[in-house]
Amino acid sequence: MRRKKLIFLLSMVALVVVGLSACGRKSAADKDTWTVATSGTLYPTSYHDSKTKKLTGYDVEVIRAVAKGLHKKVKFKEYNVDGMLTAVKSGKADMAVDDFAISPTRTKSYRMSTPIKHSFNALIVRKSDNSGINSWKDIKGKKAAGEAGTGYQRLSQQLGAKLVNYDNVSNDVYMRDVASGKTDFIMNDYYLQKLALAAAPNSGLKIKKNMYFTTNEDGKGEGIVMNKKDAKLQQQVNGELKKLRKNGTLSKIAKKYYGTDVTKKPKVHISKHFTIQKKYDGR
Repeated sequence: MRRKKLIFLLSMVALVVVGLSACGRKSAADKDTWTVATSGTLYPTSYHDSKTKKLTGYDVEVIRAVAKGLHKKVKFKEYNVDGMLTAVKSGKADMAVDDFAISPTRTKSYRMSTPIKHSFNALIVRKSDNSGINSWKDIKGKKAAGEAGTGYQRLSQQLGAKLVNYDNVSNDVYMRDVASGKTDFIMNDYYLQKLALAAAPNSGLKIKKNMYFTTNEDGKGEGIVMNKKDAKLQQQVNGELKKLRKNGTLSKIAKKYYGTDVTKKPKVHISKHFTIQKKYDGR
């Protein structure tokens, strides 16, 4: 009888210890230093300045402003898209920033901040022949440049394009391959595309103006990605973002990196709104 009672008591102690251990897991909101996953290759969102080699960009500086207001330090780690999201899910990173859309798919697996950017999407093609793309039906059979698994590659796949996937390379690699004919087009955020072309005025490429588009994955803007279980961090980050919007800091950072206030919804004619089907994985 005493043996059974002792085993029962030891079991209860073990359960209490496990429970206390689980409760004791820190929210990133309680940390002094945040680990933030980003790419370091996406201009002007997250990139290395050519002169100083310092990591900078709109999303990077927004996180730094949020951290400063909350008296936190920030440590950045660079990954590709899948790596960033995996790092947040596994706890290797507290957040991820890299022009991430606040999409229905993403919000099922992660917590997202309130929007730090609003935009729409565009295609980069060759100036000489539009890469043979004059309407949406012309996408079929063309070669789409992008990163595996992104909404853009999923949509390209859905429209019948041949996927050419890259692993966290910089804009110049993408554009060089379109210009040479290795690929035919790049789908991406309009503001990112516009600035990439401005940085390479002799690229022989252009944005296809009558083919601006949106999808079901990007209608709510872009935000900061956080672990699904960390409601406290989401509340803390959103609280600071609210202050930064009110005092004009977000708008100031936006104008510095984009040349316009991307914190406000753009007014532009959208050629097409797409619903990306789940069966397309962009790989």
